[in-house]
Amino acid sequence: MNNTHTAFDPSDRRTLERSGIAATIASSPDMRFDSEEDASLYFARELDYVKGKTYDRIYPELTALSMFPVTHEVPEGAETVTYYGYEKRGLAKVIANYADDLPRADVAGQPKTAHVKGLGDSYGYSVQDMRASRLAGKGLDARRGEAARYAIDRLTNTIAWKGDPDNNLVGVLSEDNDIPLYTLATGAQGSKTTWNSKNIDEIIADVSGMLAQVNLATQNTEHPDTLAIPSDTYTELSLKRIPETATSALKYLQDNLNGIQIVSCAELNSTATDTNPYAAKTDGKGVALLYTKNKDKLSIEVPMPFYQHPAQNRNLEVVIPCESRVVGAMIYYPLSAIIAVGV
Repeated sequence: MNNTHTAFDPSDRRTLERSGIAATIASSPDMRFDSEEDASLYFARELDYVKGKTYDRIYPELTALSMFPVTHEVPEGAETVTYYGYEKRGLAKVIANYADDLPRADVAGQPKTAHVKGLGDSYGYSVQDMRASRLAGKGLDARRGEAARYAIDRLTNTIAWKGDPDNNLVGVLSEDNDIPLYTLATGAQGSKTTWNSKNIDEIIADVSGMLAQVNLATQNTEHPDTLAIPSDTYTELSLKRIPETATSALKYLQDNLNGIQIVSCAELNSTATDTNPYAAKTDGKGVALLYTKNKDKLSIEVPMPFYQHPAQNRNLEVVIPCESRVVGAMIYYPLSAIIAVGV
């Protein structure tokens, strides 16, 4: 075997020893184990290898945990967490000597309660799986563990974007999260608001309008640094050439939106019903999100990241339960972001 992994989880080894699985396998002369203990140790190492590989796996197509700051501030055992959504208030003014009427600058905070929910799944291996892996010399199939990790990561990604109203979880695009909406103007070529139907000047007007609304609502104290747009819109803009030039609409925006990064996000597509609540309607609409990538403004709270429990014996197989605990989006300064529906 190419697998030289030597570590093992003692809990997994004890489970194998108590299950009788190791004894069954060790009794077969084809397995070439010296003892039941040797078989238990061998498969405990295999399970540990699978778990390690599962933890290391990264799925870049799930964007929420890379686009937004991820925090782990809430204790794993918490059922709810209360935080404040803030709005900056107050203006300074020119004052005279010995002035005693200084205007107050303050922060208005409204308490919000978020719920913590557990996500779970499992994977496992039967006696025959273990026999086959030993005879083939390939080790246990790590893809089962990777599938369990992917399922939880995908649900976490969905909750981060869309929330889960049935379980009181809020997402970045949830309708009740206090992030304001921007109303897109229709293009001159028709009644559509989509950017693939607009010219570059109309697209610039939309982006400028989003920035202006954030500035007006926050008295120019918030300066978004990220513009997330649907992946199909991103592709359209990269191919839409400004008339009589060799510059694409996307390139023009990237060069002229100083301090703002434009990112492609498939979860914002008009067909992304899993993550975009505005896509779930009959006339699905893509969404643009302008926001500040700063954990003090907005974060995805995950009290307990993906965790694999020790193996459990169930008849002729061992099962590895997996879980995580999530809150979803915690939006501290909702006016620092803005959502445009219909791009």
